[in-house]
Amino acid sequence: MVVHAVELPGAVVVGVDGSRWSLNAVSWAVAEAVTRGVTLRLVRAVRSAPRGDAAGECDAALVDAYDVAKSMHPTLLIETAIVVGPPGTALERESANASMVCIGARPPHCAGGRLFGETASHLAAYARCPVAIIRSRDDGSARVGGVVSVVLSDEADNDDVVHLAMEEGRLREATVRQIDRRVDSWIRRYPDVHVETVPAGTGWGGEHDRNSGDGHIGLAVVGRSDADTIASLSVPNCHPILGYPDCSVLLVRR
Repeated sequence: MVVHAVELPGAVVVGVDGSRWSLNAVSWAVAEAVTRGVTLRLVRAVRSAPRGDAAGECDAALVDAYDVAKSMHPTLLIETAIVVGPPGTALERESANASMVCIGARPPHCAGGRLFGETASHLAAYARCPVAIIRSRDDGSARVGGVVSVVLSDEADNDDVVHLAMEEGRLREATVRQIDRRVDSWIRRYPDVHVETVPAGTGWGGEHDRNSGDGHIGLAVVGRSDADTIASLSVPNCHPILGYPDCSVLLVRR
């Protein structure tokens, strides 16, 4: 008899640095870990190795992140780790065995004019699992909630992208806005998810959409072609999801 090893799902990994936006990523990631039934792994990248076996237990950023996660779901299994090296490289290594990597992102105008920072750009290029980039507003709150938006295309990975967008719609109890015409099969597969169909170029409704809690895009789910060019994106842009990437972003690399 041949016994095949069962590949267990990896942890949901969150990059932690003590910032408000990294705590927003922790909050967002809790639901991902719970719904997958996996560990939430909080990772702190540092320049040099800390001293002592219990150094991670005393790291203020990890302690704060742990407390946030536990307050949201007390029975969730949580790991903490301090790793040496640049955050992008450290999280890239983590992505090899992760279900998802999550990081926080400050508002674009606070990042020196770049839409995505060095860590996000590195993960977009090299991560080996989906990457969630949770954007924060000027007041420090997470730019999440609202519509989950996704483009239907002829890209080879589009089924994976749309599948994850539908799963996010189910998990977040959010409307999924599919920007294309090929929606019938996905509607049949997810009859419990409210789906909007809109023409390309109408994925965002402007200032009213941006500021209201009804209809604004909280999360854009995008595939490899966007991930490969994310470092060069600027505002305004002509992406079919208008307002992307001002919202939070979930990158699917397959």
